[in-house]
Amino acid sequence: MLVHSRRARLVVQAVFLALFLPVFALPFLVVVAASLATRWSGALPSGATLDHYRAVAHGEALDALTTSLLTALAASALALATGTWAALAARGPRARRVIGLLFMLPVAVPSVVVGLALLVAFSKPPFLLNGTPAIVVLAHTILVTAFAQQSVAAALDRLDPAYEQAAASLGAGPLRVLLRVRLPLLLPSLSAAAGLCFALSMGELSATMMLYPPDWLPLPVRVFAATDRGALFPGAALAVVLIGTTLLVLLAVSRVRTRASYR
Repeated sequence: MLVHSRRARLVVQAVFLALFLPVFALPFLVVVAASLATRWSGALPSGATLDHYRAVAHGEALDALTTSLLTALAASALALATGTWAALAARGPRARRVIGLLFMLPVAVPSVVVGLALLVAFSKPPFLLNGTPAIVVLAHTILVTAFAQQSVAAALDRLDPAYEQAAASLGAGPLRVLLRVRLPLLLPSLSAAAGLCFALSMGELSATMMLYPPDWLPLPVRVFAATDRGALFPGAALAVVLIGTTLLVLLAVSRVRTRASYR
C-alpha cells in the first residue's frame, strides 16, 4: 500500500467504509431487505417472506430473466467481435482516434436517443426490425460496443511487438500471427471487455423501453413496470435476481480472465 503507517491505514480504511457503506452497500442492502418483506411502515421492514422469489422461479419473471440473458449474451458477442475487429483494423494514432470517437458517439448521447434513432431507421422495409427481438439486441450492441473497442485498443497499445515479430520471422503469415499470437495475448482484455458489455446490457433500460416487442420483455423493463404500478417488494426481488445473475456471470468471466492471464 502507499500508506505504510498502521494508524494512517486505519484512517484510510475508516474513510473508505464511511463512503462505501452509504453510497454503494446501503442501497443494495435496502433492496435485498425489501425483497424479503411484505410491509415497510417503520425503520425496518416486516413480514419476512420468500414468496417474491418463488414468483420469480416461474412464469413471466423467469421468461424475462431468460430474455435478458439471451439479449446480453448476443449483444456482448456482437460487440466484442465488432470492437475487436475495429481495434485491430485501425492503423496509426489518427485512425484510432477517429474510430474511437465514432464508437463513443452512442455513449455520449442519452440511450433513449439511440432507441428513437433505431425506431425511425428500422420501421420500414427493406430493413424492418421494429417489433422484433433483433432491434433490442441491435440497440444493446450499439450501446456497449464502444467499451469493447476501447478495452481492446488499450490492450493493443500495451502488447510487446517482439512476439509478433518473432512469429513472423519464423515464417508465420499475418493470419497465423493474429490467431496464434495476438488474440491469445489479448484474451484477458477480451474477457474483461465481454464481462463489461454483458453487465451493461443486463441493466440497459431507456432504449429497451422504446423498442421491446411484447414477446421479448427483458428483466429491467419488468422491474420498472412492477415498481411503477406500486409493487415495490416484488420489484425489489426481481432487481436482486437481476443483480445476482449478473454477478454470477461476471464471476465466471473473471475466472476465465485469471486463467488467461496465467497462460
